[in-house]
Amino acid sequence: MSVRRIRMDAGGAAALAAGFRPAAADGPADSVAATLADVRSRGDAAVLDAIRSFDAPEFAGASPVVDPEEVRAAADALSPELTDAIQFAAAQVRAVAEAGLPRESRADLDPGQSVRVRVVPVGAAGVYAPGGRAAYPSSLIMGVVPAQVAGVERIVVASPPGPDGLPNHVVLAAAAILGVDQVIAAGGAAAIAAMAYGTQTIEPVDVITGPGNPWVQEAKRQVFGQVGIDSVAGPSELVVLADDAADPAAIAADLLAQAEHGPDSPAICACWDPAVGDAVQAALAVANTPVGTITLVDCPSQEDAIVLAEAFAPEHLQLSLADPEAIVPRIRRAGCVFLGPLGATAFGDYVAGSNHILPTGGAARHASAVGPATYMRRMALVDIPQGAVDILTPHLAALADAEGFPEHRRSAEIRSSS
Repeated sequence: MSVRRIRMDAGGAAALAAGFRPAAADGPADSVAATLADVRSRGDAAVLDAIRSFDAPEFAGASPVVDPEEVRAAADALSPELTDAIQFAAAQVRAVAEAGLPRESRADLDPGQSVRVRVVPVGAAGVYAPGGRAAYPSSLIMGVVPAQVAGVERIVVASPPGPDGLPNHVVLAAAAILGVDQVIAAGGAAAIAAMAYGTQTIEPVDVITGPGNPWVQEAKRQVFGQVGIDSVAGPSELVVLADDAADPAAIAADLLAQAEHGPDSPAICACWDPAVGDAVQAALAVANTPVGTITLVDCPSQEDAIVLAEAFAPEHLQLSLADPEAIVPRIRRAGCVFLGPLGATAFGDYVAGSNHILPTGGAARHASAVGPATYMRRMALVDIPQGAVDILTPHLAALADAEGFPEHRRSAEIRSSS
């Protein structure tokens, strides 16, 4: 573990925030494009080749689709404690998703027409659950439950297989507990391609969500347009704003938990009281956890710390403050915000009910967490009675003439009674 301490100059938030982001590596665009094209052309055979090349060299299955009996068996073999934890976490996420479900709206306009906006679910969704160094049943929960709340009819999960040819058994168990329709034992770009384009055994989906390595994210970027995606995610991020109400040992634990995600995951604590920074640094000094770099920032003031957080637009922001609500109105750029000294990001990763599939890399400036709206689309229903036609047509005609579309004008005028 490496701990660095930085002093922030007044007005230096933007430059400092830019320096916190990992340097952009050469992307796997060409290799991902080749894999996508291969799967689109050869289907299951290309997916199987990719599994043996990148995930499980000894994979002997004839199809990347996991036998439903294997999925059910994983759930049957799970400990009662872990089964209960998965069900509990899913229930928390479901409650929040239901509370945020988009609703139909209607506008009745003065000329007489009405415009209703329906919100309808997509037909099928694909959720990627990472594997490799670790497996993430929590990510499966975060992707699947909002899709179910949205009313998606078919949900497919893809996760890389291990040496036994199956995805992690806890991931499989979570899929069974949640009633997922199909599980694919494949990872990386091949899994994304299979869900986006379909194969002989996998029907294509409409939206793909979930975290993953750079190959997964690049594949999502390249299939966007063929399907919808949640975002192109990078390393996980945490910024903590701390005052003397926070427990230094708890803040240290939060930073260590964040750094557990990997050496390229920013874990930052900003404070404006040097004594708070000293105490957190001392708590980190006694830790013996092999994690990545942690950064402590001494800010000139609380205002400067807020400006720094807004400039960075982190995935997770902890307001470990005596009065976090006082600055909540100032916070506009964060994926998820945790309030007060007890509000640890780890709760959001698992059981708080908020979704942990969040925008990273500054995308919190314009993007949101995965939720039911990720799997839904708006569709307007326009009802124009005769009186509204008569009022609207002259305005339409003027605009159509300005744009050089005479048939648009005629399309309206032929319906007008005036």
